[in-house]
Amino acid sequence: MPVELALYQPDIAQNTGTLLRLGACLGVPVHIIHPPGFAFSRRELKRGGLDYLDHAEIVEHDSYAHFAADRQARGRRLVLLTTKSSESAYAASYGDTDILLLGRESAGVPLAVADDADLRIRIPMRPGLRSINVAVAAALILGEAMRQTGAFASLT
Repeated sequence: MPVELALYQPDIAQNTGTLLRLGACLGVPVHIIHPPGFAFSRRELKRGGLDYLDHAEIVEHDSYAHFAADRQARGRRLVLLTTKSSESAYAASYGDTDILLLGRESAGVPLAVADDADLRIRIPMRPGLRSINVAVAAALILGEAMRQTGAFASLT
């Protein structure tokens, strides 16, 4: 099983399209937890996703509750990328049953969703700066998780 990505009610279509393109290129399913902050359509996603959308495995969930039930039924560990954690993303150990959850660009995730995470991590960065773009953050940590789990070996 590959590591998976999940986007909690994404706000920006271009970031979502970029993450779908990343998932397509790396063979990683991308879960979209509705509702997004934009019209979730091919037209809106095309700028970031280009012609890669046909290659992306998109799994849509109409609510966080449905996503949570699905991931628990499949025995997946939820790893939340958040600025509100003190644990470095690079000190964490990743497994092939992980789902990396990214919050809304404008507000992250609600406390109840954060509390549901099995692991909360943050990307170390210079003091005084707020956050890294969600698509860039996902790429950094997905790359590390795939490296640790040996997932790059299946891509040639």
